[in-house]
Amino acid sequence: MPDLRPIEFVVPGEPQGKGRPRIGRVGQHARMFTPVKTVAYEGLIALAAQEAMAGRELISGPVMIELQILHGVPQSMSKKRKALALAGELRPMKKPDTDNVLKAICDGCNGVVWKDDVQNTDGYYRRRYAETPCVKVRIIPLFEGA
Repeated sequence: MPDLRPIEFVVPGEPQGKGRPRIGRVGQHARMFTPVKTVAYEGLIALAAQEAMAGRELISGPVMIELQILHGVPQSMSKKRKALALAGELRPMKKPDTDNVLKAICDGCNGVVWKDDVQNTDGYYRRRYAETPCVKVRIIPLFEGA
């Protein structure tokens, strides 16, 4: 019987999206590479996920992923708007896009939580402002066929 307990962890800091691959030249050849900022963020995700896994085996079946993407309140906001933002009445519509944050989280979990991010079949996300920016991740293993 597979372990169906959810895995929960927090990625500290302002949410970041997966950066687009860049092209560099090595001699006469072009080479694709992932931006350094993306590699560092995915490493932070992998570290948080590894702590949450605590020696547990990789998930082999389908999973549902829940994200709470919490952005820091901009310093330029007035006190009134900051209060509205923290109450959830103002919602962040800024970079990074939700799908890019999801890509970074999924790629950071490859080989740590699951074998491959193709196992992510269901999802839920929410973006809000918060005093402390972070991404709260909850990964729920699903029964095959559920």
